[in-house]
Amino acid sequence: MDKSTLTDIAHKRMARSLVLPQWSKCQKVAATCRILFEHGHDSGLAGQITARGEQPGTYVTQRLGLGFDEIEVDNLLLVDQDLEVLEGDGMANPANLFHSWIYRARPDVQCVVHTHPIHVCALSITGTPLKIAQMDACMLYDDVAFLATWPGVPVGNSEGEIITRTLGEKRAAVLAHHGLVVACSSVEEACVVAIQCERAARMQLLAVQAGQINDLDPALAREAHDWILHEQRIEAAFHYFARRAAKPAASRSP
Repeated sequence: MDKSTLTDIAHKRMARSLVLPQWSKCQKVAATCRILFEHGHDSGLAGQITARGEQPGTYVTQRLGLGFDEIEVDNLLLVDQDLEVLEGDGMANPANLFHSWIYRARPDVQCVVHTHPIHVCALSITGTPLKIAQMDACMLYDDVAFLATWPGVPVGNSEGEIITRTLGEKRAAVLAHHGLVVACSSVEEACVVAIQCERAARMQLLAVQAGQINDLDPALAREAHDWILHEQRIEAAFHYFARRAAKPAASRSP
């Protein structure tokens, strides 16, 4: 059997064998906050995660004043595109405003993650785009944009326009002197892509100290991109990360 046939067989086996929890969107958003905290995406109160609500123009997000590790379903907010709180107590991060621009421009996007992970940020201040050159990172191949000029704190509409235009149809963008934005078709995908962006940035910073980064074969990289981003594979990875984040630190493997 050729490779495409074997790939189809593998996908059918995943559909039969991968039994995954059925979580609400709020459960997924809360889990994503805690997962990303564990993977180095926390930066005090900076960063936001949003997901489309049931009604058009509404979004689930975390409450300003809480760190990612403190987010639970009960303290999430439902806001409109002007960040007026519709359900919950407190206020959303004012920087959430730029998420609305992405949602309006990208009907395919169900979740936006914006964080300041240390290795992505380190790469961003060198003016260097993220370079994908390793198999695990291929989910990001030709899927990460780069905003080379910092437009300032993203609390205005102009920043929303700039970031949305930079992102285009891609799943992620590195923002110079700032951080990371991810826009995906599900909460699970956004979480896993954000994790991989930070891992790929760390790998790149390590690799350049050792020597030249060699390019991937584009056809093989695109093949790996589609394989890794298969919906059920992404969902299984998300729930693994959620289980790991839920374990007490002392019980985790070194």
